[in-house]
Amino acid sequence: MTVLRMDNLGVVVDDLDAAVAFFAALGLEVEGRATVSGPDVDRLVGLDGVRCDMAVVRTPDGHGRLELMRFGSPSSPVGDPDAAVNVLGIRRVMFAVTDLAETVERLRGHGAEPVGDVVTFGAHTLAYLRGPGGILVALAQEDG
Repeated sequence: MTVLRMDNLGVVVDDLDAAVAFFAALGLEVEGRATVSGPDVDRLVGLDGVRCDMAVVRTPDGHGRLELMRFGSPSSPVGDPDAAVNVLGIRRVMFAVTDLAETVERLRGHGAEPVGDVVTFGAHTLAYLRGPGGILVALAQEDG
C-alpha cells in the first residue's frame, strides 16, 4: 500500500475571513466552506463539543489545498504567532509564483509582513512572509 496523494494541509486560524481573503489574494480559489460539529466530529478529533467553521482553498492547478479552520468550541489555545521558522512542527507552506515582487506587494495589502530578505538561491528567488495569525508563507519564483 502506498500514499496516493496529499489531500490538504490543515491550518487553524483566529480569523477565517481574513485567512480566506489572504489566500485568495495570493491566487488560491475557495473550493468550499462548511461548519462541522457533532459526536462524529468530536470522536474523530478527540475533543468534546466541537464547532468548527472551515474553508478549503486550492491552488489554480487543483493539486494543492489548505483547510483553514476556526474553532468556535472548544476555544483554541493561544500559540505563538511570531514563532520562528525553526520551531518544531509544520512551520510554513510554499507556493510557486510568477512575479515575486508583485505578489509580495499584493499580500502586504492583506497584512503580510516579510520575515527576512528576498534571496536568490540557484534558479529561484525566495521570500518568506508572515500572514494572518502568524501563518508563514514562502514564495518561490523560478528565474530565467
